[in-house]
Amino acid sequence: MRGVRNPAMSRRRLGKSCVAAVAVVGAAGLIFPPTFSLAEQPESGPRITFTKILKGSIPEFEQVTVDPTGAATCDSRKLSEPSSSRAFQLSPATTQRIFHLAERLHNFQGITLESHKPVADLGRKTFAYEHGSENHSAEFNYTTNRDAQDLADVFEGIVSVNLHVRTLEYSIRYDPLGLPRELSLIQMDLERKALADPELMTPELQAIARDSRFLHVAQVRAENILQRLQQDRN
Repeated sequence: MRGVRNPAMSRRRLGKSCVAAVAVVGAAGLIFPPTFSLAEQPESGPRITFTKILKGSIPEFEQVTVDPTGAATCDSRKLSEPSSSRAFQLSPATTQRIFHLAERLHNFQGITLESHKPVADLGRKTFAYEHGSENHSAEFNYTTNRDAQDLADVFEGIVSVNLHVRTLEYSIRYDPLGLPRELSLIQMDLERKALADPELMTPELQAIARDSRFLHVAQVRAENILQRLQQDRN
């Protein structure tokens, strides 16, 4: 009879409809991944950033950012130039020192570092701490706070190493005759203990020391620096 439905047929149709609905929902989940509220999203780890601006100097702009794993970036250039950040990995010792000094400075929260003494323009320096919604910073031209001085010195040492790496890379490719002078500057900086993590220069130094197309004096200086770095590690 036309008005009577087959229960078995109805169940089969219902089953197919459920399967189809599940398939559609599953496909939608692939196309549109589940969203999370800001409160549910994992919070990124803390970052410390050092910025220095001194017009007319070389470089005029310096900025180093580092996280607790030692992952870091360095941007050093003229103010008129576009950003040219370099990514690299700091040693655990240097990373720990940075975060230890920042902690001693209360992660730059509610702290005054400027001495307000009549000194020359040494560059506007800024320490910044970021951790999720937590942001603190402190600026100064000159400070008498020893921890702040030490922290600035570490960051300046990181910038110096990155500048040396950049110059070595350029000289290896385009100005090999300029290598002896640059290597001599590196040796002087090592004597002054003005470099942080100088091991970052190792690949370029090894390339110079092992390649006979470079001047012998450059090879000797590169090898001497490598030996110095090895001794300092020991």
